[in-house]
Amino acid sequence: MVPRYARPEMSAIWEPESKYRIWFEIEAHATEKLGELGVVPKSAAKALWDWWATDPKIDVEAIDAIEAVTKHDVIAFLTWVAENVGDEARFMHQGMTSSDVLDTTLAVQLVRATDLLLEDMDALLEAIERRAKEHKYTPTIGRSHGIHAEPVTFGLKLAQAYAEFDRCKSRLLAAREEIATCAISGAVGTFANIDPSVEEYVAEKLGLKPEPVSTQVIPRDRHAMYFATLAVIAGSIERVAVEVRHLQRTEVLEAEEFFSKGQKGSSAMPHKRNPILTENLTGQARMIRAYALPALENVALWHERDISHSSVERFIGPDATITLDFALARLTGVIDKLLVYPERMQANMDRMGGLIHSQRVLLALTQNGVSREDAYRLVQRNAMKVWESDGRLMLLDLLKQDDEVTAALTEEQLEERFDLEYHFRQVDTIFDRVFG
Repeated sequence: MVPRYARPEMSAIWEPESKYRIWFEIEAHATEKLGELGVVPKSAAKALWDWWATDPKIDVEAIDAIEAVTKHDVIAFLTWVAENVGDEARFMHQGMTSSDVLDTTLAVQLVRATDLLLEDMDALLEAIERRAKEHKYTPTIGRSHGIHAEPVTFGLKLAQAYAEFDRCKSRLLAAREEIATCAISGAVGTFANIDPSVEEYVAEKLGLKPEPVSTQVIPRDRHAMYFATLAVIAGSIERVAVEVRHLQRTEVLEAEEFFSKGQKGSSAMPHKRNPILTENLTGQARMIRAYALPALENVALWHERDISHSSVERFIGPDATITLDFALARLTGVIDKLLVYPERMQANMDRMGGLIHSQRVLLALTQNGVSREDAYRLVQRNAMKVWESDGRLMLLDLLKQDDEVTAALTEEQLEERFDLEYHFRQVDTIFDRVFG
């Protein structure tokens, strides 16, 4: 985790103290249920909760010191608790194994992290919707292969982003559901030394579901799906970031990141206003996607358990969620303050001499009896003259001078095909589909 790209609330979920607090709750809830079953004295859970009610400081350094000797983090934690609680603490961890604590804790952390990511997603969706409606009818050029295609509106560009992130939110909700399972099943997952009702009790207390079959570990296909979902969201973030970066290029400059008072773009060139936020988002997206591969490789563990996944998840759990949290918030800020230049959009559309209307002329010719092949040839030969003139010639003028074209279409009919508003007739329909 890089502090530069971390926000406090998400980072706190992964702090050692937070982790140890979840460990304690798992152990105390399990002990409480075991007391109800008569496996351990009820006084054991009471002693644990009474100590917890004093809001003890989790002494991370003391636990680390014990682990330096035991070489086992869960045993180190249990030893530290016992030193503070006293004799009743010996009833903790009855019939449990370390993975019961570790895997269930990871589930709790990922659920809490996801809840923050969902809040981020809602903020992003709100910003995109607001700006989309602001620019619902702001004309701009649509591009395919980076080349002028036909007119769209800037609002439609943003509506597409809204629909994409709305899908991302649905995927994230599904990923939360997938990851929110609890395993308290003991060695190799057979419940030989602990009753399944303990797992059900702990799961309920922590807002999780019992894992149907845990082989001492929660199956890692769940985690693979989770981190793959984060990777897809990162891809969507980068798609919008790349669009902004392209629109900010000097030759285009239809939109750009907000440039604050006192901001500097270059140490050498005072004129520079660079798309640093969206470039940064592209880099963060690469990292988040990179975490999906080791999560997929964690699925194939040896037999009922090994710990090859453990070190991986100590990296990717915090890093992926913290980075995505930061990226979603940063993208929200970019969208919220994005500078949009409608006049430049119009100028860019106009600079190619009306080529953006070529399809309408093609269709009109075919509808007036010209074969599609001939219609394409007639429009293209005039369009290429405009292209090669870099927009100094006008397509409409050339078409009016082309005898083969005017044999099929009147000047009035040609002029009608150069109406910009024609392209926006279905904007309301699309917005209704996206925003309801």
